[in-house]
Amino acid sequence: MRPIPLVDVKAQYEPLLPRIRAAIDGVLAAGEFILGPNVGAFEREAADYLGVREAVGVANGTDALVLVLDALGVGAGDEVICPAFTFYATAEAIARRRATPVFAEVDAATMNLDVEDVAARITPKTKAVLAVHLFGRPAPVAELVRLGLPVIEDAAQAFGSPDIGRTGIASTFSFYPTKNLFALGDGGLVSTDDAELADRIRMLRFHGSRDKVDFELLGYNSRLDEVQAAVLRIFLGELDSWISLRREAAARYAELGLGAVCDLPEDEPGHAYHLFVCRSPERDRIRAALKEAGIGNAEYYTTPLHLQPALAYLGYERGSLPVTEQLGRENFSVPLWAGIDSDQQERVVSVVQAVAPVAS
Repeated sequence: MRPIPLVDVKAQYEPLLPRIRAAIDGVLAAGEFILGPNVGAFEREAADYLGVREAVGVANGTDALVLVLDALGVGAGDEVICPAFTFYATAEAIARRRATPVFAEVDAATMNLDVEDVAARITPKTKAVLAVHLFGRPAPVAELVRLGLPVIEDAAQAFGSPDIGRTGIASTFSFYPTKNLFALGDGGLVSTDDAELADRIRMLRFHGSRDKVDFELLGYNSRLDEVQAAVLRIFLGELDSWISLRREAAARYAELGLGAVCDLPEDEPGHAYHLFVCRSPERDRIRAALKEAGIGNAEYYTTPLHLQPALAYLGYERGSLPVTEQLGRENFSVPLWAGIDSDQQERVVSVVQAVAPVAS
């Protein structure tokens, strides 16, 4: 049987190749490659899609985080609360600003920040909360905002969810090629309703200047590429359909009985299903069986951020975030993308059911 990949990005963009090639040819014909008309158009279209006033294209999702933190004045002596069960870039961006990442526990069911634990970790030094919409599932941003601190939404995995991007002070996105809205390379975005914040980020992304003559800030070189913006404009028009297909595929896994042998991600209307991440104490056996059957799978954050070598100076010990650490031991993902067919999903479920005991 043919292998099943974890994600099949090519299956999503292949039908769009004529439009993609035409868009890239248009950029080549215009000869405008840096902050050209496609970047401006994509920023307007993305802002409209997200329902916010401002969107600023940047080089990647990590830069988006750094730029927001910089624009908010986060720096040495400040603390920013974030989850440890997330990709390294979340805490890396905080540390890059010479601030201190403070790791809070996550909820076992949602894998997103536990609001009560966040509240318990607030100190006079806390400058912001950085909430991650993990695997496409919305974090409890409204509850976090009520704690009285600026909330930055790390929405790298959640473009396409209707419930993100309008509650926190700013949201950041990545267009890495496996994301729900993806580029054919790196790309990122910051969205916000705060016009002054957006203006500062626009300056920061271009060396702290508005006009290449006067430099008002110590900035960065972090601009969304014109070719990628041209492609993103095409993909943005397909996104709602892609999210619908992802949600249908997620529901199909439940219908096929995958939940009888492992814990499935709970559904809710705003879940964009960037990945389909399950849990089982039999994770290693399940993954080995899937690999042997030629089925793509993965595990995430098996060494959570509070235990990463580069962040050892923060002083966290093993056992300090027990829910986070258990999730690291038990999580695994199975294939999901916009367009995966039911036969492929049936193969996945049959392999998992053959190796994992039925949940009681």
